Amino acid sequence: MPQGEAAGRGAAKPQDQGWAWMVLLAAVVLQGLTLGFPCCIGVFFTDLQHEFQASNSQTSWFPSIMVAVLHGGGPLCSILVKRFGCRFVVMLGGLLSGLGMVSSSFCQSISQLYLTAGLITGLGSCFSFQAGVTTLGYYFVRWRTLANAVASTGVSLGFTLWPLLSQYLLDKMGWRNTFLIFGGILLNCCVCGAIMRPIQLASESLLESAKPEEEPGSKAEEAQLSNGESPHHPTLQQHTTRTKCSQMLQKYLAFDIFCQNKGYQIYTIGVTWMMMGFALPHVYLVPYAIHNGVEEHKAALLISIIGLINIFIRPVTGLLSGHRVFSGRRIYLFSLAALLCGLSNFICVISAQFSVLILYCVILSIAMSGVGALTFQVLMDVVEMDRFSSALGLFTILESITLLIGPPLTGFLVDITSDFHYVFYNSSFFLISAALFMGLSFCALEKKNKLREASKACLDNPSRYQYSETSTGPKAESQPPPVIQYITSI
Repeated sequence: MPQGEAAGRGAAKPQDQGWAWMVLLAAVVLQGLTLGFPCCIGVFFTDLQHEFQASNSQTSWFPSIMVAVLHGGGPLCSILVKRFGCRFVVMLGGLLSGLGMVSSSFCQSISQLYLTAGLITGLGSCFSFQAGVTTLGYYFVRWRTLANAVASTGVSLGFTLWPLLSQYLLDKMGWRNTFLIFGGILLNCCVCGAIMRPIQLASESLLESAKPEEEPGSKAEEAQLSNGESPHHPTLQQHTTRTKCSQMLQKYLAFDIFCQNKGYQIYTIGVTWMMMGFALPHVYLVPYAIHNGVEEHKAALLISIIGLINIFIRPVTGLLSGHRVFSGRRIYLFSLAALLCGLSNFICVISAQFSVLILYCVILSIAMSGVGALTFQVLMDVVEMDRFSSALGLFTILESITLLIGPPLTGFLVDITSDFHYVFYNSSFFLISAALFMGLSFCALEKKNKLREASKACLDNPSRYQYSETSTGPKAESQPPPVIQYITSI
C-alpha cells in the first residue's frame, strides 16, 4: 500500500462494509467517465472531418491516441500512486481530463486535438481509472470479485449514455461547446477521488510494508564503499545507474516474465495482435451507418445499444467465469469470445440497414462482454500474483501500441478504397487470427505440460509404472491426472 495512503488521517476504516460501498459507487461513476468516454468520439467523426478538412486516417488518430494513452499510462500511474497515494492521483486525473477537453474546444487544427483531447485527456483518464481500481482493491477483500464486477458496469453505463448525450449536445450547440461541457463533466472524477479517502489497516504487515525496503543495489554500493571507492567514482555511478534501470524495468515492465513464462508470452502476443482490430467498430460504426443513409440519431443509438446490453451481460460473465468449473479454462472462453467478435463483423458487410446493424450490435456486445470480463482474469491465471502488477504494465503498453496504430491504418485503407467494408474485414481478420492463435497455442502448451508431468512422475517412481503396465486392476486408471499449469519456465 502506498506510504501516502498509510499515513492518512482518521481511524481505521472497515473493509467490505460501510464506506466501502460508497467507494464502489464512486468507482462505477469513475469507470463510466473514463473508460466509457472514448466510445462517443465516433459521433463527432464526420463533423471533425468537415471542420478541419481531414481524411479518415487523420481524424482517427484523435481517438486512437486517447485510447492508447488510457491503456499505456499504467506504469507512470503506478509510480505516482506509490509516491502520492491513490486519492491524489484520481483527482489529478480528473483535472487533466477536464483541462484536455476544455482546451480541445479552442483547437484550430486536428493536430492540436491530438495533444489536448488525445494525450492530456487520455492520460488523465488513465490516472483516474487505474488509481480508482487500486483503491477498490484496498476497500474490498471478501467481496472483491463482486466489487470489480459491479464496478465494470460503469463502463457499460458510459457506453450507453455518452453517445446519446453527445448527439443531443452536438445538435444543440456544436462540437466545440460540447467539448467544453465535457470538460466540466470529466471534472467529476475529482469528486469521485474525494470520496476515495485513504484507508488505514491495523495490521503489522501494513506497518512493515510502510518501511523502506533495502534495494538490491545498495549492498553492492556498500561493498564497494568499504573497499575505499568513492561514491562519486565513475564506475560506481555507472553501476548504480544500470542497477536502478534494471530494477525499474523489472518492477514496472516484466520483460523477464515475458521471456520465461510461455503462457504470459502467448497471451500478451495474442491480445496485442487482437487489439489491432478490437477498437475498429467503436471508431467507425457511427460513420459507417451515416455513410449508408442511417440518420445521425439512430447511428449514435447503435453504440448505446452495445453499452446497454453490456450492463447486464458483463457482470454475469465475470461472476460465472470465476466459478471453479472454469478454473484453468478461462483462456478458452476468452478465445471463444474474441472469435465471436470477429465473426459478428461479417453481419455489417452483408447489409447496412438499421435493423441489421442492431442485430450486429447485440451479438457484438455479448462477445465484447466476455472479452472485457475475462481479460484480466486470464492474466491472473497465467502470471503469479506477486508479479501481476509488473506483468500488467508490459501487457498494457504493448496493447496500447496496437490500439494506437490500428484505426489510423484502417482509415488510410478506407481513404484509398472509399469502401467502409474494409473496416470490418480488418477487424475480423485480427480478431479471428488472434483467437485461433491463443486457443491453439494454449492447447499445445497444455499437452506439453501433461507430457512433462507424466515423464517426471515416471522418473520419480519407475517401479509403480512398471507394475501398472502388467496390472489389469483399476489402480492405474484411478491415478489423478497431472495438474495443468500455464505458468511455465523455459
